[in-house]
Order: sequence, then structure tokens, then C-alpha cells
Amino acid sequence: MSVVFVPKRQRGKAQINQETIQRLLDENDQLVRCITEYLQKGRATECVQYQQILHRNIVYLGTIADAGTDIVPEETQTSANNSVS
Repeated sequence: MSVVFVPKRQRGKAQINQETIQRLLDENDQLVRCITEYLQKGRATECVQYQQILHRNIVYLGTIADAGTDIVPEETQTSANNSVS
């Protein structure tokens, strides 16, 4: 399942940080490799689900970029979480 899939009740509550973006980029890399492999084997129909996830991830990353959302550095987020305890 994609890391950006979030149930409706939790949408808008996640903080965007560099780690999340990097995980998405890593997942996209793996999806592209998988899609390429399926296409090379002539199994185009099997790669449709991966293309849909890749599309969703790219749209999500584009939305973040267009919104100009400030990305919370990992150490700032960790510090904030530790001070709440």
C-alpha cells in the first residue's frame, strides 16, 4: 500500500517532513522499476495498479510543492514530539 494512502478521518492531520517526502520518492523509484519490469515481460495489464499508485504519489508531491508548504525538518519534529511528553 502506498505511504500516502491515509483514511479520510486522518487526512490533513499529518505533518509533511523531509522523511515523508523521501519515502515517497523511494517508493516512486520502486514503482517505476516494477512497472518497467512488467512492461518488459509483456504484462502491461498487471502494471496498471502500480501506475495508479505512482500517479497518486506524483499528484500528492505536486500538491505539496504547489501549496508551498513549509517542510518540517526531522530534528524539529522530533524535538517537538519529545517536549510534548
